[in-house]
Amino acid sequence: MTIWAILAFVYSALVIILTVTKPPTIWKIKKIQWFETHMGVKGTDIFFYIWALAFLVLGVWLLTR
Repeated sequence: MTIWAILAFVYSALVIILTVTKPPTIWKIKKIQWFETHMGVKGTDIFFYIWALAFLVLGVWLLTR
């Protein structure tokens, strides 16, 4: 389970980095544009931070299991 925990940590870090930097190639994807339309820019940021936190918690859980 250690490899899955590490992958969850890496994914969590990647989501946080992408949310903070907002690269145009990623941020112009239709799905993210839909999120911004329905939840607003701040709501989209919060959604991705919560998503990253969920995977961080998953990684910790997998390590302690």
